[in-house]
Amino acid sequence: MTEQTVDQSAQPEPTPAAQPVPEVPRQAGAPAAEAAVWTTPAAVEPPAKPKDRRALRAALRWTAAVVVFAAVGAGTAFGIASVERTELPGLATVTDGRWDYPELVRPPLPEGSPAPFDDDNPAHAHHADLRELLLPAPKGAQADKELAGDENGWLKRKTFLAEFGKDDREEIGQLLTDNGLRHIAARGWTMPDGTRTKIFLLHFNTAEQVDTGLRPSMAPYGAPGYYLDGTEKWVADKEFPSKAHTKGITSLEYLEEKPYGDEQSRQAYLMAGDTLAVITQTRKGTAPAVPFQQTVALQSQLLG
Repeated sequence: MTEQTVDQSAQPEPTPAAQPVPEVPRQAGAPAAEAAVWTTPAAVEPPAKPKDRRALRAALRWTAAVVVFAAVGAGTAFGIASVERTELPGLATVTDGRWDYPELVRPPLPEGSPAPFDDDNPAHAHHADLRELLLPAPKGAQADKELAGDENGWLKRKTFLAEFGKDDREEIGQLLTDNGLRHIAARGWTMPDGTRTKIFLLHFNTAEQVDTGLRPSMAPYGAPGYYLDGTEKWVADKEFPSKAHTKGITSLEYLEEKPYGDEQSRQAYLMAGDTLAVITQTRKGTAPAVPFQQTVALQSQLLG
């Protein structure tokens, strides 16, 4: 089947880090050239011979063409300058904090299988290989080998549970068992600035198990139900832009609040049909908002 390219234009343009794009002023030469076209009076010139008149008309046509092309060029430059950078394919956005991800392509669905949010898929099941739905690492990232999984690429449950505090691991493990956990696919990486990203895709049988069996305990409003190991205080990330959310997916984002010691973490839970995605980012000092928003948005698109 044909692969589907994920539109990265939906990535949020974060208000805190983005820089406004200056408008391109009208070219200084354009008005003068335009005036020359309309103020070249034939009456001032001595009467021209027929051949001279043909040459004059040709010169005027070329002058008008130059003015038109200059105006079109100025308009095109202004249009590009005024468009959001995320709407221009291929333009890097690393200057405002975003990471350089590769082009995202959804894996093909098995023959005759519906997409997760099609009307004829009431269970909202992901029929594509969940391991292929993991967000790829951005340019410059160093892969986290601990999240590579077993020989088949599936992560062991205990590796996922190790992300949480010791006192909560048994309870979370029982919650996963009670709701029929099938597989865990995972990927992680570290960027040159030290930001560590971990993505876990937990696969269940139905969307109901995710929405009613897991979300109330793991991802309530206000703060996560279970804290990451070594963290003490979390709040809802109220500055996360709503335009970073994908239709059909419930997304809840959290921020570790001060005092958080040497490192700060961010966390997101995505309820995407029969799949629960857990995304964490941690960095020494503070965890930046922009790449977190970008990562959550792109992973949501792959699951949507």
